[in-house]
Amino acid sequence: MEKYSLDKNFAVMSRDEVRAVDAWAINEVGVPGVVLMENAGRSCAELIKEKLSGVKRPRVCIFCGTGNNGGDGYVIARHLANSGFEVVVALCGEYEKVRGDARINLAILERLGQGIERIDPEAEGAAERVRELAGGADMIVDGLFGTGLAGQLRGGYMELIESINKAGRAILAVDIPSGLDCDTGEALGAAIRADYTVTFVAAKKGFANPRAAAYTGEVYIASIGVERRDKPRW
Repeated sequence: MEKYSLDKNFAVMSRDEVRAVDAWAINEVGVPGVVLMENAGRSCAELIKEKLSGVKRPRVCIFCGTGNNGGDGYVIARHLANSGFEVVVALCGEYEKVRGDARINLAILERLGQGIERIDPEAEGAAERVRELAGGADMIVDGLFGTGLAGQLRGGYMELIESINKAGRAILAVDIPSGLDCDTGEALGAAIRADYTVTFVAAKKGFANPRAAAYTGEVYIASIGVERRDKPRW
């Protein structure tokens, strides 16, 4: 894992290029998506452990969406729990919408005995629920939305994101702060203001936007376990 900065020569990818790398890894190289998710989540967990190394009994609250970003969150939760962390996991959305690799990792976590809290972003009191779950946490993990998010946030997700920002805790964003456009670096109505972002494969195009730094915080680039050797760094 390498810390990103604008003055260094890092590979940069758009939303479509990120999707192409994932498709290449899965369809051409043959790495199952669940393995890529494992590698991504483990990298995040390692940085969290490093940042909280001075905390005697660390507590982390992980907010997960229904897609693959949430799946990374379940992997993070498992690795942190294995390391003795107190972990609170909140699924923000409908359980039935969690599918594929994310569902696999959610099921593993449940079979290990990890409780899963539920938040309906559209329900009254969702913001209060965020405050309850995040209270006492040494760090919050944002696993709501990934790089695929496009268009303005709808419904209660804007309020949900703002309530996470107002929790007054350090925040680590998985791949990209939820609500930040991958290609433009602009907030889509609202966006997580992270202290740390662990992004995968390459820096994202939107990170070059000077306004994006207020949302990403420190950016770290982590491997998903397979790299294109014919792809130059630029």
